[in-house]
Amino acid sequence: MDHQLPPNLRPDESSPEWMNKGDNAWQLTAATLVALQSMPGLVILYGGMVKKKWAINSSLTAVYAFAATLICWMGWGYRMAFGDKLVPFWGKPAVALDDNFLLGQAFIGYFPTATMVWFQFGFAAITPVLIGGALLGRMNFVAWMMFVPLWHTFCYTVGAFSVWSPKGWLATMGVIDFAGGFVIHLSSGVAGFTAAYWVGPRSIKDRERFPPNNILMMLAGAGLVWMGWTGFNGGAPYATSTIASLAVINTHVCAATSLVTWLLLDIYVSGKPSALGVVNGLITGLVCITPAAGVVQCWAAILMGLISGSLPWYTLMVLNNKMRLLRHVDDTFAIFHTHAVAGSLGGILTGFFAVPKLSRLFYMVPDWDKLSEEELQVGDDEVHGEVAYALSSGDGTDHHSFGNAKVNSMYDHEDDEYPSVISKTSSYELYRV
Repeated sequence: MDHQLPPNLRPDESSPEWMNKGDNAWQLTAATLVALQSMPGLVILYGGMVKKKWAINSSLTAVYAFAATLICWMGWGYRMAFGDKLVPFWGKPAVALDDNFLLGQAFIGYFPTATMVWFQFGFAAITPVLIGGALLGRMNFVAWMMFVPLWHTFCYTVGAFSVWSPKGWLATMGVIDFAGGFVIHLSSGVAGFTAAYWVGPRSIKDRERFPPNNILMMLAGAGLVWMGWTGFNGGAPYATSTIASLAVINTHVCAATSLVTWLLLDIYVSGKPSALGVVNGLITGLVCITPAAGVVQCWAAILMGLISGSLPWYTLMVLNNKMRLLRHVDDTFAIFHTHAVAGSLGGILTGFFAVPKLSRLFYMVPDWDKLSEEELQVGDDEVHGEVAYALSSGDGTDHHSFGNAKVNSMYDHEDDEYPSVISKTSSYELYRV
């Protein structure tokens, strides 16, 4: 019987044995969906959401950030975020332009490094675009052109390497960020709020009245962002796996729940549904589920949607008017509330709702059990290498062996002047008489 693969599946020079064509196809698709969130998603959203006189400036803010980030990413950013370790929170800068590098297998997954570079670029690009949302309506464009590459180099790459690189210090500690709740949304929310503080507010007239110039275009942009999140979270497992499918459905369930929750709160308080509220509720739901998308069950995604549609609503609609600092900082599109607050919520709730089995499937860790059968049977001696009592308190057949202890006394050294009676060569057994 012929067990040969069909011709289109056989490995060749352009399709090596380690590459999974299905995974590669999905990863390229997911990467493009993520890129579409920024270009044209946020370009359209920003252009329609601002006052008419700032429409072009706001759209160009997003377009420039997208283009400039790609240049930085290929020149040095990717390898600072995912390359060889320079320090525990940063990789060594190097170009990602050589075909030998780009056509080799990615550090994770069964597809080329070129695919990984393109996929991760979408995340790197959207982060400064989000920061720009806090600065619209007054940011000097030349200053913005300088800010984007500097922030990408000295801020984004640090967070990405720390959390997502297998060599990063937070990654080695076990921090779970499925698709960017910390790396993208928390960082962009905090950075946007900080930048808005230092740049200063819009004109008094604009702060008092800043209506969208085209609500339909704003909703169309928000729709592109929403559907693009399919690739944002669905591509995070780096495979066409069951976890990818779960991540996609959890993403949309949480987003829809959050949107409806925010809308109902608007109706309850003001008596009217708000298009701006729909956009904000949608975004907070998407942001909140991002760190947890593939490691929680669907009922948890619904709960996260209820929380992400209500708590950020409270911080924006209530606390924003009461706290002096929040009133003082002119965060144009409430990036702090929709991204920093929602991203923090998502990270915290991931700790509550993450399922060990799903986490194992996502990280593909075979030895995921916390305690071995031997540890459960033996107890202290297996876990700590020590026993609590030298003598047994059981019946006459019970005994403890000091010589078999895995960790010896602090004086138990061959060259110690006063060796312990419990030496490495001892096998004293104490029996209860």
